[in-house]
Amino acid sequence: MVWDHSVSSTPHHPSPKFSNSFANRIFSDVAGDITIVVDGEPFLLHKFPLVARCGKIRKLVADAKHTTNLSKLQLTNIPGGPQAFELAAKFCYGMNFEITTTNVAPLRCTSEYLEMTEDYRQENLVERTETYLNEVVSKSLEKSLEVLSTCENLLPLADHVRIPDRCINAISINACKEQLVSGLSRLDCNTSTGSSLLDLKDRCLDWWVEDLSVLGIHFYGRVISAMGQSGVRTDTIVASLMHYAEKTLKGIGKPQILNPARLTNPNLDDNGQKMIVESLVTLLPTEKSSCVPLNFLFGMMRVAIMVDATLTCRRELERRIALRLEMALLDDLLIPSCQTGDSLFDVDTIYRVLVHFLQRIDEEEEDDEENEECGYESTDEMGSPSHGSLLKVGRLVDAYLGEIAPDPYLSLSKFISMIEVLPDYARVIDDGLYRAIDIYLKAHPMLNENESKKLCKLIGCEKLSQEACNHAAQNDRLPVHLVVRVLYFEQIRLKNALSGSSGCLFSQKIISSSGIPSAAMSPRDTYASLRRENRELKLEISRMRVRLSDLEKEQVVMKQGMMDKSSNNGRTLLTSISKGIGRMGIFRAQDGVVKQKKSQGKKTTARRNKRYSIS
Repeated sequence: MVWDHSVSSTPHHPSPKFSNSFANRIFSDVAGDITIVVDGEPFLLHKFPLVARCGKIRKLVADAKHTTNLSKLQLTNIPGGPQAFELAAKFCYGMNFEITTTNVAPLRCTSEYLEMTEDYRQENLVERTETYLNEVVSKSLEKSLEVLSTCENLLPLADHVRIPDRCINAISINACKEQLVSGLSRLDCNTSTGSSLLDLKDRCLDWWVEDLSVLGIHFYGRVISAMGQSGVRTDTIVASLMHYAEKTLKGIGKPQILNPARLTNPNLDDNGQKMIVESLVTLLPTEKSSCVPLNFLFGMMRVAIMVDATLTCRRELERRIALRLEMALLDDLLIPSCQTGDSLFDVDTIYRVLVHFLQRIDEEEEDDEENEECGYESTDEMGSPSHGSLLKVGRLVDAYLGEIAPDPYLSLSKFISMIEVLPDYARVIDDGLYRAIDIYLKAHPMLNENESKKLCKLIGCEKLSQEACNHAAQNDRLPVHLVVRVLYFEQIRLKNALSGSSGCLFSQKIISSSGIPSAAMSPRDTYASLRRENRELKLEISRMRVRLSDLEKEQVVMKQGMMDKSSNNGRTLLTSISKGIGRMGIFRAQDGVVKQKKSQGKKTTARRNKRYSIS
């Protein structure tokens, strides 16, 4: 059936000049006999064409016969307002007008309100609008989307006549069809060559992903849920969610960061933003294999904090971020704090993310152990993949600590909590941790001796590199006992380097600390002890690899020193080793110039070590 977009009924009167002005007449030769007021706007009309098609007006006129005022009726809360009523009145008078995707939903709701059904006249307005919805709108994704967007102000009557349900169902079905077609187009894209390849790929994209952004969050959520149930690809749904968030949450960050007090007195716009954030989080795909971009999750986390989203919403984002925390970047973790008088960065949120991450690591290790009990061995020479993820997060957290350490408002308790949240085996070397603590000590000179000792005891001197040890030995911000420990381990490291027995100290430490499980220990304690010893052994392997790399570099330096020995008679082998070690590492002088005192009475006999600064 080919649909004619124009609508008319058989005219019983001369074609009127339709007007919604109270003073004008509908017919030039017949005076209007009833005034219908729609939401405060009057229409001077005639009873006969209206009661012939509108059951509601027929009932109102019949009820008004028993009153003195028979010429005026009030219609309140009519869906679509005066504009929709005007079109319905034109239909009653037999005037031609076009049904479009813009007016079909208001017309369908108005006809339902006025009871313009087949009980009063054949091919009444309800039937005509239903035909258009079923034969035109439902077959097109674009038209269904346009009609659905007009239903925002027609609730709840639009839901009663099921316009949104039919449009949403049509959108999800047609989206699947579009996806099949685009899948074939992508195959053509892969086989295409030449300069038109990029243009062809642009045409292969799902065009409706951007068009969904015109919907309110209520209808948008229903559309996304229906698409997920109908089999639309997860990556397409994620792309739509990201585009919708970009359009609806755009520009929210700047005013709230500059004025955090807005969070205590949120306005209507803030409440709308809050509802959008919470709804989008609930719409995220639940499959673990779904690749929601990590930077998008962090962006949603920032907005959720700004608009004071519910605790459930924020915890869900934290849990999702923790699933792939090892892939995060340092900039992702730097979430500004929106609370006045607090630290510059939201440390508490990152702390909770790390707790979720460690829970995930524990679950993965338990699964690995169950697989080993079943006879499946890990192919990773470093152990389970979770251990590699833990090492990556350890380096990321140390870099994060270095960024937040200069914050003068960061309390010592929060800083220590961020250090202690990760287990000891998450750090192979403590250079990054030492750097962060040194920066914190410099930015907080008011710490007393006990607080400095409490903070510095978290540094593992045996896990510092040669360069970090050199810097720590000359760092006047560190407590004396830490400097002594650094010098002690540096002496042992030097002896091991000369004797070729690097790593013996750490192996002995592991053996003495773990020992052989006692017979008096319970099976559960024995299992925990063995599991801890396994982690320490994995950590020792990582440390030995680092030491091996250092020894290889030292060997190169020693060979170079032996080759230059003939031309530099004053240099000894030990001096060559010392300078070779001093050239390696991550700690560098800021300006590379060492100022020497020249006004002394006599020159010192021992050469002073260079002083470095990393803060």
